[in-house]
This record gives sequence, structure tokens and C-alpha cells, in this order.
Amino acid sequence: MTQQTQFDAVLFDLGGVLIDWNPRYLYRPLFGGDDAAMERFLAEVCPPHWNVQMDAGKPFDAAIAERQREFPDHADHIALWKSGWTSMLRDAIPETVDMLATLRGSGLRLYALTNWSAETFPVAQARFPFLQWFEDIVVSGQVGLAKPDPRIFHLAIERCRLVPSTTVFVDDSLPNVEIAQRLGLQALHFQAPEKLRRELRDLGLM
Repeated sequence: MTQQTQFDAVLFDLGGVLIDWNPRYLYRPLFGGDDAAMERFLAEVCPPHWNVQMDAGKPFDAAIAERQREFPDHADHIALWKSGWTSMLRDAIPETVDMLATLRGSGLRLYALTNWSAETFPVAQARFPFLQWFEDIVVSGQVGLAKPDPRIFHLAIERCRLVPSTTVFVDDSLPNVEIAQRLGLQALHFQAPEKLRRELRDLGLM
């Protein structure tokens, strides 16, 4: 019978796992319910890879100005990525925060590794008290790297003093999960709270 690994740390993603963030909350009303037009805008004008530039440290003003020059017809909507950012940020995901509280009570070391702009992360810190439960939070915008770049994982492992083989990583992005797995972490692809609860239970953490 194989002995179960004794995990001593959990490394959490934040947006999409513990915190509900989605640009559709801001843009859906602006497109009058035309979801197809909104999705084209979010795929072509303000696509995810553009947002990652800000997550990796590029100033909002510079990123927005560049995009406005490329898509002048959408200049006003692009500007809202900064001025309307708080409308993209909703509530905590309560089921996942409850799991975080359980893990905290068990004595596990808790850390976070998040793609988040340094300009907007203070908004989240002020709004979500549970962020204080983490021993450390590696914020992409503060370190100038963003997932799935392996370098930010190496930085988190070193800074948080993690042993990959005894660390569980949770993220809603499959590319991030795949990188973490290659680096030796026990990586879980977050898709729904109940699925995560089952997976953590299977690992002996719940």
C-alpha cells in the first residue's frame, strides 16, 4: 500500500478561485445585452493577453493608450478598463473561502500566487480580510512576472520556502496548472468548489 504524501503547504490562485473577478460584469450592460459583440470586444480589443501585460507590471495608462491607438473606435470602452475596474470585482467565492478557513485551522502553511496588477491589488486587500490569512502573497504586478511564466513559480517556491512535492497548488487556469505540475507541485485545476473539496479530501487535507 502506497503511503499518502504529507502535504504541508497550499498555494492558492486568487481571481476565479477565491475572488470573483470578470470583465463581463463591467461590459455586459454597455453592450446592451449583445453578448456576441461583448465577447468579440473581449477577444479582439481587450483580450486576456493584453490584461496579462498589466498583471505583469505594465502601467494601466500606458497599456490603455497603446490599445486606444490601435482601436480608436473603441477608445471610450478601453478607457473603462481602468476607471471601471472596480465593477469587474465582485464578491469572495464563499465556498472556497470556507475551505481556506478549514485549511488554516488545520495548521497548513497558506500562500497565494496571483496574476494581479500592482495598481489594483490594494483594492482587493482592503476589501477581503481573508487575504491576511496568507503568510505571503506573490503578486505578479509587484514582481514583474505573470503566470504561466515558470519564473514566477520558481520565485514563489523560493520566497515562500516551498517544497514542491509537499505543496498543493490551486488555480482555475489549466496552463498554470500544467506548469505547476511540471515543476513538481500537486496542482489542482479549480472548476467548482465541490470538485476542489473532493480533491482536497482525497489528498487528506479536508
